[in-house]
Amino acid sequence: MKTAKKIILCAVVLSMCLLAANSCASADKSGKTYIIATDTTFAPFEFQDSSNNYVGIDIDLLAAIAADQGFKYELQPLGFSAAVAALESKQADGVIAGMSITEERKAKYDFSTAYYDSGVVMAISASNSDISGYDSLEGKKVAVKTGTEGATFAESIQAQYGFDLVYFDESPFMYEDVKTGNSAACFEDYPVMGYGISQGNGLKMVTEMERGSSYGFAVLKGNVPELLDMFNKGLANIRENGKYDEILNKYIAQG
Repeated sequence: MKTAKKIILCAVVLSMCLLAANSCASADKSGKTYIIATDTTFAPFEFQDSSNNYVGIDIDLLAAIAADQGFKYELQPLGFSAAVAALESKQADGVIAGMSITEERKAKYDFSTAYYDSGVVMAISASNSDISGYDSLEGKKVAVKTGTEGATFAESIQAQYGFDLVYFDESPFMYEDVKTGNSAACFEDYPVMGYGISQGNGLKMVTEMERGSSYGFAVLKGNVPELLDMFNKGLANIRENGKYDEILNKYIAQG
């Protein structure tokens, strides 16, 4: 009888220990603040409004997902290249910056479920009537943003169409180079260029969208798997409850 009581007592104590451990783990998780790096000028995904607050699709999606999953984060707008560098040096836990999911990047990062399907277009100055397509680029300079899908696409057709590439860290500088005539054209993600034109950036698109990669939230490979899991679960939930469409419709005109 005493043995049976001892067994029961041990089981109760073990259960209490497990509950305490789980409680501590939950407290640790809920108390963590994740550092999320992002771009600075990639409208409509991230940009500053008239009050200098960072807004955009990525910013709103992250906020909605964090609220759904109950995790805390600190947003660090660094610029795309700096955001990736922060992730690789473990100064940031994750990156959301209109980051295309590619096989090369998947070797270094773990990506979330894709949250946006994009593509690439070529744009020229709104006053330019000489450039009508890729065939018009021979011997000319073409502007691209370092590390982007647009840069990758331009590099893939550079030899075929005989143009030179000029690299920029920020989209507005790239656009300005085209408007001043130093570069004949630039390559940019379709939703970004479409939004920019609607806001009067002085450019126009002259090609159809080339199918590109989808955007994903990224963490360093094997790092903070719980953050990636929460992002995926939260994304699924806001897609289901309509919040996802609400955010997209706020920044990108549909139809």
